[in-house]
Amino acid sequence: MDTCSSVFLFSFLLFAIIIVIVFNKINGLRSSSASKKKIIDHVNTNSHGLVFPQGSLGWPVIGETIEFISSAYSDHPESFMDKRRLMYGKVFKSHIFGTATIVSTDAEVNKIVLQSDPTAFVPFYPKTVRELMGKSSILLINGSLHRRFHGLVGSFLKSPLLKAQVVKDMHKYLSESMDQWSEDQPVLLQDISKTVAFKVLAKALISVEKGEELDELKKEFEQFIKGLMSLPVNFPGTQLHRSLQAKKKMVKQVEKIIDGKVRRTKNKEEDDVIAKDVVDVLLKDSSESLTHNLIANNMVDMMIPGHDSVPVLITLAVKFLSDSPSALHFLTDENMELKRLKELTGEPLYWNDYLSLPFTQKVITETLRMGNVIIGVMRKAMKDVEVKGYVIPKGWCFLAYLRSVHLDKLYYESPYKFNPWRWQERDMSTSSFSPFGGGQRLCPGLDLARLEASIFLHHLVTRFRWTTEEDTIINFPTVHMKNKLPIWIKRR
Repeated sequence: MDTCSSVFLFSFLLFAIIIVIVFNKINGLRSSSASKKKIIDHVNTNSHGLVFPQGSLGWPVIGETIEFISSAYSDHPESFMDKRRLMYGKVFKSHIFGTATIVSTDAEVNKIVLQSDPTAFVPFYPKTVRELMGKSSILLINGSLHRRFHGLVGSFLKSPLLKAQVVKDMHKYLSESMDQWSEDQPVLLQDISKTVAFKVLAKALISVEKGEELDELKKEFEQFIKGLMSLPVNFPGTQLHRSLQAKKKMVKQVEKIIDGKVRRTKNKEEDDVIAKDVVDVLLKDSSESLTHNLIANNMVDMMIPGHDSVPVLITLAVKFLSDSPSALHFLTDENMELKRLKELTGEPLYWNDYLSLPFTQKVITETLRMGNVIIGVMRKAMKDVEVKGYVIPKGWCFLAYLRSVHLDKLYYESPYKFNPWRWQERDMSTSSFSPFGGGQRLCPGLDLARLEASIFLHHLVTRFRWTTEEDTIINFPTVHMKNKLPIWIKRR
């Protein structure tokens, strides 16, 4: 993209952001000045020594959003946070995306908030995301229904049965794809990983794996996903409207699949003992709250990681390894040794074989730390909450900015250096490492993400040598490679 186009795109984005903020303000998303003054006065006179975080609310209406976005698009996305940390400390107030916000780059504060129950904090998302997800989304619901849904889904995604199926499916999809790779043209690794990850997740969720059904699902999903970062304006012709229509079509498609499962089970045409996918697991639950429509809507929402998180993790791992020959050498040797051992014994590769590769797991962990697939998590305070001496006022947004923690030299020596060896003696369970969020809303698919990345890397390094073209990591609005990470391969 040339300079003029880049300037135009950036100017358009800023204009769009201002429209979003004004729209949100009209809809009452910003706390009133009187309300904020009341909170501050209350805190300042508090006898318990609580501190209302310092900071600035920026310009009227737009707050500090433009500077936040400008930093997010730069080569140093956390510069917005670093500047304010120096002035106000690790926890500070701001006003971004039309909302008064307490921003935290403190690992302990983040951990406490993310582990809080719904009486203190609830999920918070931009208006567009809330409209697309709907009130019954697992991302938004609270209480017993969320715990039930999250528990059922999480248990299945961690089950040995599904992991064995994922190994089989990944081998099939990767073999089909890699067999067609040419040495005469670049392979767009980000696109390949997205295609494979979406197929794996679609089968795990609703047992759709090929043909027109999968093609139609993927087509509508691509339209749906575009709306997550669109303007919150819903009328014919807008992106939000197109995305909502796409989701309706997807929900109808999933509901047909659910109806078919129910019919076959009643007619004894299908084994109702072993759950083959997430829908089976949820249908077996006796809760009346888990309606077919609720299940269908959430299956669509849960496809998002197959489009974003897992493919980005895989792509960034290849990017970092390509830039670190010593790490790539260690990882290749480890995986080639496993391949030789399995060929010698005649045994297939099992899911625990992949996850037991120590250096490969360190590479994935370091990729999660440096890549920050999830840069932050947002919550909304349901009451005045005291955390580590700070007060987070009722009605304010809380942003746990995970990227700043993962790149903090207080926790990591040479934090901008890709160094998988740092995890040889380091505990991943500390508050300074939370790539998948935390608390009751910890991503239920984290084990699956690691497994998929491990399998992809194993197939890549044992079948190919490669060189990468120059490419840049874009960190906003989602993490991705600017040119989809083109690689030139040579078969082993």
